[in-house]
Amino acid sequence: MAKFDVIDLKKKKVGEIDLDDAIFAGEPNAHLFYEVSKMQQINRRAGTVAVKNSSLVSGGGKKPWRQKGTGRARQGSTRASHWVGGGKAMGPKPRDYTYRPPRQVRRAAVASALSLRAKEKSLFIVDAFPSEGKAKAAFEALTKGLGFTSALVVDEKKNEKLHRAVRNLANFDVLPPEGVNLESVLRRKTLVLTKAAAQALETALKKTRGPAKKEAKS
Repeated sequence: MAKFDVIDLKKKKVGEIDLDDAIFAGEPNAHLFYEVSKMQQINRRAGTVAVKNSSLVSGGGKKPWRQKGTGRARQGSTRASHWVGGGKAMGPKPRDYTYRPPRQVRRAAVASALSLRAKEKSLFIVDAFPSEGKAKAAFEALTKGLGFTSALVVDEKKNEKLHRAVRNLANFDVLPPEGVNLESVLRRKTLVLTKAAAQALETALKKTRGPAKKEAKS
């Protein structure tokens, strides 16, 4: 088990916490970062871009001139793609860009990001994060008390006042443990977890490991 110091809002050590090595002290995996960040970015694409082809452009039902005898090239419609006002040939159509790696990969990527922050010594665990629900008080606690200029704060969903206060700060993000994802961890150079949030993340991410292998019978 990896040991982490638990600090108060003045950055003084008040205790220790043991957390799973595989989640908070593993080796960062760049390929997992690539796969999951690709998923998060590509899934933002709406896939709604579309243009009209010749069958969707209004008009053009009548043949512009007879097939033979005019000396001009044969034409079937004034809405063909080479005509002004015609449809677009082979234009984009609505499509689904959804890409979703297995859940085990997504969870392993988050665990890898937590390990990266711990390795960089930019992961801090606070005993508790009481809040008055005021952005100014949260800003002073994070900047003057803890000395951070930018960070992701993770605390339990029930601490609504903290979430309301921190989400109004430009350089700070706040999430409940169940909302933590790869991009949110990597976006900020510092990660601040409450003790309860760290334990909740450990419980959720332990599921990244598969079932234990059965020993072969001799």
